[in-house]
Order: sequence, then structure tokens, then C-alpha cells
Amino acid sequence: MTGTETLTKPGLQDAAPQQAKHYDVLIAGAGISGIGAAYHMTTQCPDMSFIVLDALDSFGGTWHTHRYPGIRSDSDLYTFGYRFKPWTGDPIASADKILAYMNEVIEENDLDRHIRYRHKIVSANWSNEDKLWTLEAQRTDTKEIVRFTTNFLWMCQGYYRHSEGYTPEWDGMDKFKGQIVHPQTWPEDLDYKGKKVIVIGSGATAATLVPAIAGDTAHVTLLQRSPTYFIPGRNANDLADTLRQLQVDETWIHEIVRRKILFDQDEFTRRSIEEPEVVKQELLEGVRAYLGPDFDIDKHFTPSYRPWRQRIAFVPDGDIFQGISSGKASVVTDEIERFTEKGILLKSGAELEADIIVTATGFNLNVLGDIAFSIDEKPLVFSDTVTYRGMMFTGVPNLVWVFGYFRASWTLRVDMLADFVCALLNHMKEKGVGKVTPVLRPEDKDMPLLPWIDPENFNPGYLMRGMHLLPKRGDKPEWQHTQDYWVEKDVFKNIDLDDIVFSYE
Repeated sequence: MTGTETLTKPGLQDAAPQQAKHYDVLIAGAGISGIGAAYHMTTQCPDMSFIVLDALDSFGGTWHTHRYPGIRSDSDLYTFGYRFKPWTGDPIASADKILAYMNEVIEENDLDRHIRYRHKIVSANWSNEDKLWTLEAQRTDTKEIVRFTTNFLWMCQGYYRHSEGYTPEWDGMDKFKGQIVHPQTWPEDLDYKGKKVIVIGSGATAATLVPAIAGDTAHVTLLQRSPTYFIPGRNANDLADTLRQLQVDETWIHEIVRRKILFDQDEFTRRSIEEPEVVKQELLEGVRAYLGPDFDIDKHFTPSYRPWRQRIAFVPDGDIFQGISSGKASVVTDEIERFTEKGILLKSGAELEADIIVTATGFNLNVLGDIAFSIDEKPLVFSDTVTYRGMMFTGVPNLVWVFGYFRASWTLRVDMLADFVCALLNHMKEKGVGKVTPVLRPEDKDMPLLPWIDPENFNPGYLMRGMHLLPKRGDKPEWQHTQDYWVEKDVFKNIDLDDIVFSYE
């Protein structure tokens, strides 16, 4: 059945109709994953109807909700950008440039008519009798509940809660007389000029925020419990610049540079595992080049774990290190004892004074959008399922979740999973079936069930805090999200859609 509504840009939609509207495919989320999925639907499944629902008032997801100063990508746009849309700017891009890129994708492919903003999905029930998902969404502007039915649910909502970031509960927070903010919900009217600011955290957000505000604050202190790795370097790609000098077509440049970056990343990942100490010293030398031989690199920028057990952010032009070396910013590595009226008391006994404290302390992981899922009205517990290649789940029909990469750009998996989903949809149409469910094969029945991701392999805090909520993995590649793009890019192309792992009805 074909959806008949023409949808308009945010703010111009009419009230949604009361009766359920049916679409062949429903895409949850209009961020980088959802917009990519929508593009692939138009090109690979042009005869199928689809709709994109998003709780926000515009597209962009992370790049729309995060408004803190300096917000930018922490991986290059040649691989974070879609494979079908050449990136022509600096490798590391600000949020506004990423949104402009996404807007071009929407306009060039007439995707806006498929998108409904201000629709927060609250429940999703699969009916085995009808072979349909029924979703209820609440309009955030009118509070009206609207219903949709769909044959296939494509979850592109990301992996964390957009409405609030993660802030630990420290003793004395209520006593602090200044302002406490989280970057994810940055107040538009926050005045930090001439103020003393503490940024708690050690990841990409903190590394972005500190240099962005350092020039306007009285002083900004990066307070971290433990160090993380960074890769400082020029925000430029020499290969891309050379190819442009040679007037090579941008489509070719995008593909060539993309392949070169992925080749280099594969080599870097391999070396991080096989010769971690060598890679560690190379990374530290990059930091030392900005901070000089007398700075205490061991204390402040030498992590206790091997490279790539947590995400490594690229720091364009070493800006956070330039801020520290100039004296506008400083870094303190210590643990928090408690908050005080004036700031933060550290376990070392020192006290840091502040007018504003920014908790760049991470995300709240959510599983499939915090939606109340059920099958035949029975609540679905995703942690009781086993994942098929990090995208489908045993016992859950007609659903794919886009969960991207941490060691490579998230969007690489958006394009790759889109090829799979569209091939699967077309295969089901050819077979004349309405339902597909991943099932364990006879040889898989007794395999050990393990956490979603091996903590020895990758262990950021937000993942460790929420691991119990996520589906299980097995000890075979089919039943894991391997986080290895360089293997998956070949494997996914060769998935046999008639393998017994796929149960059709």
C-alpha cells in the first residue's frame, strides 16, 4: 500500500489524521542514519512507500540537538559523509556545515516530503497475525497521539537519549552557587565571558569545548579523572588538495580520499592491537609537539589502556593543546571529592573555583529509542535476544537497527546496512513473504551468550553503564557487532538472504 500524504517542512504540517496511516517501511529518526536510509529507499526500493518520523523539529539528530560552542565532528567527513554525496570541505567539520550537507541531500533527493517532525514514537507492537508493526507517536506540538502501521521498521534513532546527557551524582552539587550545565543541553543564553569555567571530562566533547571558549573566559580548566588519547593534526587532507589542484572531479576525489583514509585507519587499528606501545608513543609525541618537553604528558595525556579501547578523537590543529600552552586553559587530572559553594574539592585536597561547571561526562545509552516494544502485545525485552550482526535480533520480525562504528565513521555502516535492508525488502517482495525473523541455527543453540561488545576490545563509560540493556552476542561472527568495518564491508555484500538464519513467512 502506498502512503498518500505530502509532508511539508517543519512548522508547516497540518494536524495528523486520526486513522492509522500505512507505509511499507517506517524509518525512526531523521539524523545522519535516517536521512541516509531515506535516500537509499528512493534509489533502491523506488516502488515502496516509506515515512521518516523524528521527535525533533528538524533533521540532524546529534547535529541539531548539540548546541555547545565549537560542536564539530571527531572523525573525518570523507568517511562520515555518505558514499553517494561528495564532501568538499575541511575533513573535520562544524555542526552547521554537517547540517548544510544533510540539507543538500534532503533537497537534492526530494526527501522532505517523506519526513514528519515533532513525532515522538512511544510504542511499537508487532502483530504476527497481521504481519505488521503498529506504532503510536505523540506529536510534541499538539500532544496528539497518531498511529502508523508498517511492514518493516528501520530503527535509525541512534544509541543515546537526546533529551538529557549523563551527569554523575556528586556530593554537594546542590551547594554550588554557580551554574552546572551539560553540553548536550547547553543553554543558549549561557554567559561565560570573563568567568571561571571547569569542564569535567576527557573525551571529544571536552576537547572541543575547552578551546572554543578559552578565549572568552577568565580561565577554563579541563578536569579529568583519567587521560584519553587524541590525534592532533592539520585540518586538511593533502591528497584531496592535490587532486583538486589537478582538477579531478569531486566524485572521484571523494571516493579516492575515502579509500585512502579507510586504508590508513585499518592499518592504524591493526597496529594498535599488534604493537600498542609503539602506537602509544607516536600519539604522545603528537601531543608533546604542542606542549613541549617540560609538560607532564605522563600524568595528563597518557591513558592506562592501549590505543583504540576507547574512541580516539582527532584534534584539528591541536587547538586544545594550543589553549593549554597559551595559558588560557589548563588541565587537572584528579578525582572529585565533592562540590563546594565555590567549585570543586578534589581528592588531593586542592579546590578549584568556578562560576560555571560543565559536565562533559557522556551520554545516557538507550536501546531502540526508549520505545515500548511488544510482540502480540507482550512486552519485548531486547536484552533477552541475540543480535544478528549488530542489526537484527532473534525473535524480533521485520526490524533492523542501525548501530554504527566507533573505530571508524558511524555513517559507513549506514550505507552498508541500507544496501542490506533494501536487498532484503526486495527479496521478500520477490518471494511473496511478509515476515522475516533471524533465528539461531541448530549449530548455534549451545553457543555461549556474551555482552553486546567485549569490554577488552572497546569499553567507553556509556557502553559499560548500559551493557545490561543491550542484546546479547554469540561467539560467532554472525551473532556479533564486530566493530570491524574492514571485514564487514566484504561480508555484508555476500550475505545469503536464503540462509537458514532468516526465517520467512
